[in-house]
Amino acid sequence: MENEYISTAQIEKLIDEKKVKDIRQLFEVVPTIDIAEALSDIEDTKKIIFVFKTVKSEYTADLFTELKPEIKEDIINLLSNDELADILEQQFTDDLVDDLEELPANIVTRVLRNVPKERRATINKLLNYKEDSAGSIMTTEFGVLLSNLTADEAIAEIRKTGKNKETIYTLFVMDNKRNLVGTLDLDDLIFAKGDQKITEIMNRDFVTVNVNDDQEEVANVVKRYDLNAVAVLNNDGRLIGLVTVDDVMDIIEEETTEDISKMQMVSPLEDSYLETSPLKMAKKCVPWIVVLLILGTFSSMVLSIFEDRIASIAILAAFIPVLMDTGGNAGGQTIALMIRGISLQEFGPKDFWKIMRKESVSAAIIAVCVGIFAFVWFSVEQYFGIVTNSNLGYDASIWIGNCWSQEFLLEVIKVSGLVAGTLTIGMFLSKMIAVLLPMGAAAIKKDPAIVSQPLLTTIVDVTSLLVYFGMASLIFIF
Repeated sequence: MENEYISTAQIEKLIDEKKVKDIRQLFEVVPTIDIAEALSDIEDTKKIIFVFKTVKSEYTADLFTELKPEIKEDIINLLSNDELADILEQQFTDDLVDDLEELPANIVTRVLRNVPKERRATINKLLNYKEDSAGSIMTTEFGVLLSNLTADEAIAEIRKTGKNKETIYTLFVMDNKRNLVGTLDLDDLIFAKGDQKITEIMNRDFVTVNVNDDQEEVANVVKRYDLNAVAVLNNDGRLIGLVTVDDVMDIIEEETTEDISKMQMVSPLEDSYLETSPLKMAKKCVPWIVVLLILGTFSSMVLSIFEDRIASIAILAAFIPVLMDTGGNAGGQTIALMIRGISLQEFGPKDFWKIMRKESVSAAIIAVCVGIFAFVWFSVEQYFGIVTNSNLGYDASIWIGNCWSQEFLLEVIKVSGLVAGTLTIGMFLSKMIAVLLPMGAAAIKKDPAIVSQPLLTTIVDVTSLLVYFGMASLIFIF
C-alpha cells in the first residue's frame, strides 16, 4: 500500500475482510496518529482489538498512546493480562503515566498489576509529583554514559541499551559517584575519534531543571537554550529523569490553550472541542459571563448617576460606545504584549518601572495621535449631520445650512473636544492599567492570563465614563 492517509471506512473494510497483511503494511506507510484517529471513529471496540492482535508489538504501544481515553479503557477491559502487559512493556513510562491520569481508578489498578514491580514504583512516583511540574511530565528512560568511556565504547553502549530509551540524541555523562558531569549530543559522539574520551567532547556548560519546576518554566528553558532534552534533578541534585522536546511541544500547546481561554474568560476544556458536549461547554462559559455581568453593573451605575445630564445634552450618549470600545481595544493591545512577554520570560515584575516608562511614552504618543484624529473626525461627523444634537434643534439638513453659525461651531468644538480629550486620557489610562494588571498578577505568582481582555475592558469602561462625564461637567457646566 502506498497511501499516506487512511480513512475510518478504509481501515474498517480491511478489518472486516481480515486483510492482516494490508493492515500490517498500513503501519509502515501511515503515521500512527492518523491510524489512531481513523480507529477512534469505529464504534465496535472488538475491531480495534483485532488491529492490536494483528500488528507488531513495536507499533501497538504508540497506537495505544494516541487513542482516546474511553477507547483505551474499553481495550484494557477486553485484553488478557498477557496482551495488556505486552503493550505496557513497549510504552515509555511518561506516556503510560499520561494514560493513567486519564483512566478510572479500577482501570489504573489493573494496569499497575501488569507492570513489573520496579517499573510500578517509578510510575507511582511520577503520579505523585505535583501536577504540571517537571516531575509529572519527565521520562525515566534516558541514556547514561560513564565518564571513563571512549567514543567507541560509548557507541557500543548505546547500541546495547539505546533501543529502550526515550531519546539517544542527548545523553548524560555521570562520574563514578553517579553525579551528572556533562551532556553529550549524539552527533558529536559519532564524529569523534574512536579512542577519544567522552569527557573531551561532552558539554560541561549544560543546564538543568528541578523536579518541582513548573512545566512552563521547563519549556522556556528548552526553548531558550535550543535543547533536544533537559535533565531533571531532584532536590539533592541527582539526575532522575529528562524532559524531551516533544514533551515541550505538548506543554506549549496546553499552556497556550489555557492562556487564550483565560484571556477570553472561558475555563479551559479538558477534551478537544469536538469531544466536549454543549452542556459542558455552557458550564465553562456561564460562570465567567455572570462575573462580567456583575462587573458591568459599575458601568450602569456611572450612567445612572449622570442620567439627568445625558438627558440635557443627548449627543453625549452617542459617543459612549466609541469611548468604551476604543479604550478597551487600546488596553487589549498592551495586555497581549504584557502576557506574551511575561510568559516567555522576556521581562518580569523586577522590570516594572522600565516597562512603565516605555509604555507610558508609547501610550502618550498613541493617545495624542488618536485624540487629534478623533477631534477632526467627530467635527466632520457633526458638520455633515452624521451625528446630531437634537437639544439645539438641529437636524442634518439644518446643520449643513447653518454650518457657519457661531453657536453651531462652538457646539461642534465643545463636543469634539470633549470626546477627543476623553479618548486621549482614557487610552493612556487603559494602557497603564494593562501594564499594572498582568505585572501585579506575576508579582504575586499568579497567571497573568487571568487578568484578561474582558476584565480589562470592564475596568476601562468605568474609568472612561468617569473621565467623560467629569470633563463634560466642566465644559458644559451641568
